[in-house]
Amino acid sequence: MNKYESLYVIVPDLTEEENASVIEKFSSIIAANGGEIEKVDEWGKRRLAYTIDYKTEGYYVLVVFSAPAEVPAELERNLKNDERIMRYKVTRHHA
Repeated sequence: MNKYESLYVIVPDLTEEENASVIEKFSSIIAANGGEIEKVDEWGKRRLAYTIDYKTEGYYVLVVFSAPAEVPAELERNLKNDERIMRYKVTRHHA
């Protein structure tokens, strides 16, 4: 299994419960496909470097996980199809 990092930005106008459900959704996708989550780091609301869809803030979440090679593609597919996600990036973690 390889180590990966996923950083995604949730739209800023969700409640804390809705943010928690989004984070849980993507964590469960990783776990359901044979991955193990090592750390979920919620950075909270931050100012964006540039405006995205007329929004100047976003809720940042960093997830570090180990998973088989197919999992990042499945995770990216789900992140792409969720309208609550503004931007995302999944990278291989070299530690």
